[in-house]
Amino acid sequence: MKKFASIGMIAALTLALYGCSENEIENVGSAETTPQEQQTKEDTVSNTAFNDGVDEKKFQEALAAFPETVPGKIVTTSVPLTEMLHLLNIVPVGVPTSTNPIPTDFDSVTRVGSPMAPDLEVISNLQTELIIGAGSLQESLDKALEGMNLTTAYLPTDSYEDLKLSFKVLGTYFGKEKEMNEIMQKIVAREQQLEKQAVGKELPSIMLVIGTADSFMVMNDKSYLGSLVERLGADNIATSILKTDSTYSTLNLEEIVVADPDMIFVLASGDHGANEDKFKQEITKNSAWTQLSAYKNDKIHLLDYSVFGVTSIANVDTALTTIADYFYQ
Repeated sequence: MKKFASIGMIAALTLALYGCSENEIENVGSAETTPQEQQTKEDTVSNTAFNDGVDEKKFQEALAAFPETVPGKIVTTSVPLTEMLHLLNIVPVGVPTSTNPIPTDFDSVTRVGSPMAPDLEVISNLQTELIIGAGSLQESLDKALEGMNLTTAYLPTDSYEDLKLSFKVLGTYFGKEKEMNEIMQKIVAREQQLEKQAVGKELPSIMLVIGTADSFMVMNDKSYLGSLVERLGADNIATSILKTDSTYSTLNLEEIVVADPDMIFVLASGDHGANEDKFKQEITKNSAWTQLSAYKNDKIHLLDYSVFGVTSIANVDTALTTIADYFYQ
């Protein structure tokens, strides 16, 4: 809630400043500029005066990691970054091979192998000038590319804030500020709308559960879903009570019963070995689940894996709205 309040104040200040800038341009334009020049100035203001909430220091550091000259032949090994390039109308020469969705417009673009182990021969044959990868896989990708004279740049993709940061870096670096700002403005507008929705309401305590082939685990704020819940201002018991350091931790039902979250979100995909039936079996085999308030009050919600399972800036609006709707229904 404090984050929303801070962002709300910043947004209000930004809008005030934006209003002043716009008035100043109108005054100057009426005396010294043509209508076409006036429109150009207004477009520039709308693309630069917008406060997107991205950490400026991190943005500058990430941008500085890219080569000075913008290359023409780009390969990305990250699915979320591939999606961003598509939104910015940038067509790479190579994209990752993945079971997660790649924009259909890139169906004819060469697949370069998995994000963790790309096919180096394919990348080389594409005469790649820049490889853009996920920061979380930098160590393994650098090791795979060892000995090859290839320029790389890495961007974070793990959390909601990571997505906004990386999208801004790509939009700025490739000169696609207009496309980038249009999408960022919609995202922040949704944040502000949800901020108003939260005024005067007490948010529930939350537990986030993800199903794997072997078991169900608890997620803290470092996960993508966890970052969305944190952004909305709710309390994730994995962080506040269970004090988990790892993004994913083993379920300890004794501790969870004590924490007693108001609401539980379950993320399970049949493709990854867990589904709704498996979670129901998990509840059946351990009666401790039935002691939880979330179970008694029918506040256990299974989330759509296609929306919440993969970090995606295109799905952020839907993801934030879905969670907020559960909070306030």
